[in-house]
Amino acid sequence: MPLSLHGIAVPAFVRGLKALSALLTKAEESATARGFDPAVLLTSRLAPDMFPLTRQVQIASDGVKGGAARLAGVEAPAFPDTEATFAELQERIAKTIAYVESLDAAKFEGDPDRALIVKMAGQEFPFTAQSFLFGFVLPNLYFHITTAYNILRHNGVAVGKRDYLGGI
Repeated sequence: MPLSLHGIAVPAFVRGLKALSALLTKAEESATARGFDPAVLLTSRLAPDMFPLTRQVQIASDGVKGGAARLAGVEAPAFPDTEATFAELQERIAKTIAYVESLDAAKFEGDPDRALIVKMAGQEFPFTAQSFLFGFVLPNLYFHITTAYNILRHNGVAVGKRDYLGGI
């Protein structure tokens, strides 16, 4: 049986976002146990020109819901980037998971080589549905999860590879 774009994308998106959620839970617990305000971690970044933890989570969410919507040929919901607490980030992740799981699998189907044009920053980027998923959406998701992981690890949160992989 051939793999479908839905069968590849949605489980990968959900697994990645659940791993990110678990990382955030460990981060908040770690800060509390070590006696500092967990909000400090939300504004932490690895370098001055990089986005902080909060923005890494928002971008991961946006990439998943936008990527899933494009693959399904539907409009993605807009989530304002106003999260300022761990609870709000967790809520955003849960809403993103619920959204991608609600998409009709049949809408993802069709020719994996169908053209997709992605407009970003005033430019157009041509993809096929398959190259968009494998060459853009998944790498982008993993980049932002990895960056969030690295911000937390750099700040002394006891996370490891198993946490990144979703508890395997």
